[in-house]
Amino acid sequence: MMLSLQGCMAVGKTSAADYLKEHAPYLHVQYEDTNALIKEITRRQLDKNTFEGFVEIQRLWIQHEINRWEKAKNFPCTIMDFGAEEIEFYTLHYPKAIGKDWPVEEALGDELKALKRCLPTRILFLDASEAFLRRNKESDKSRSRNFFDFYLQDLLPLKRQWFLGQEQVDVLNVDGLTREEVGQQVKIWCDHCLSLNKNQPS
Repeated sequence: MMLSLQGCMAVGKTSAADYLKEHAPYLHVQYEDTNALIKEITRRQLDKNTFEGFVEIQRLWIQHEINRWEKAKNFPCTIMDFGAEEIEFYTLHYPKAIGKDWPVEEALGDELKALKRCLPTRILFLDASEAFLRRNKESDKSRSRNFFDFYLQDLLPLKRQWFLGQEQVDVLNVDGLTREEVGQQVKIWCDHCLSLNKNQPS
């Protein structure tokens, strides 16, 4: 079973994953690890704001996500800090966010088809107000989050529209919750998903 945490940057996905790692040892927590991928993109000097560069970058991201899924499927239940659904969303919607009408689905048809096989069973979308997200961003000095303002203003509205209408997506509003409380609520959701999975006919 594959579960995934979704939402804006600075909403608290990684903190929730940390809570699960400590309090739910029966779950395999898989963090987003993109250092090697970003180094490769930098080495090749790929520009995501050109069609050719974006396609090559997303081809790398999709393969990276497929590799993550291959590792995760060896565990009974994995919870991901962003999963394949994030790469699918970004591939299809980043061009729109920068005002481009690129034929991405045509250029990456085979890759997107392979990526769909890696989509999680269920997704928990952590939602929050702009004020909450900005406070979290400012309080976390460990990350630069140079992409934050663009993500918040241009991608998050598209993301909410894309995910919140999907059948496999649940929503948790985290406004006013402490990190501990968010972790607790995410654990409750994971346990509920596990119980539903156990009750599915084999």
